[in-house]
Amino acid sequence: MRLDGTLETTGTPAEIAAAEAHVRGILRFIGEDVKREGLLDTPARVVRALGEHFSGYALDPGQYLAKTFKEVEGYDELVLVSDIELYSHCEHHMVPFVGRAHVAYVPNKRVVGLGKLPRVVETLASRPQLQERLTEEIAEAIEAGLDAQGVLVVLDAVHGCVSARGARQARSSTVTMATRGSLTDAVARAEILALIGSKA
Repeated sequence: MRLDGTLETTGTPAEIAAAEAHVRGILRFIGEDVKREGLLDTPARVVRALGEHFSGYALDPGQYLAKTFKEVEGYDELVLVSDIELYSHCEHHMVPFVGRAHVAYVPNKRVVGLGKLPRVVETLASRPQLQERLTEEIAEAIEAGLDAQGVLVVLDAVHGCVSARGARQARSSTVTMATRGSLTDAVARAEILALIGSKA
């Protein structure tokens, strides 16, 4: 998506037509009749949905961190935005994983609007991902974009590839964490994790 929230259109008409043909091929593979009324528009819908799901390729997460607030430049204590809705796709099976992200940072003269941190998460999640890599990428983007003294990111997600296939563990979730700078300290980490846990 663009900064204004509208969908970023990608692909030439020929690329879109080829992608729709691939969707029809998958439907045939699973035994469907692609000429069935209910499936006639499915290839176009799937391609549009893929364009939305993976719109993060068209964006730089750092753009959300470029504008900061001068009136709070002296603030150098913890900033924590918790319970950010997380929606991504596992790159191994291309099925969703969903959950929550908790993002904390200690400013170094630069404080960003609170709504920008969820945008960073959303942008990086809108690509085929591994949860471990996504956690690191969010931390790296915030550390680099804000020159933060410290960063801590926790993701807690349920993976479709674990809950709906394979092991079929519907209530199992995966928690990953990445830390940078001053928030690699064990005491600082414990304090933030306690704050996150108190909201659960």
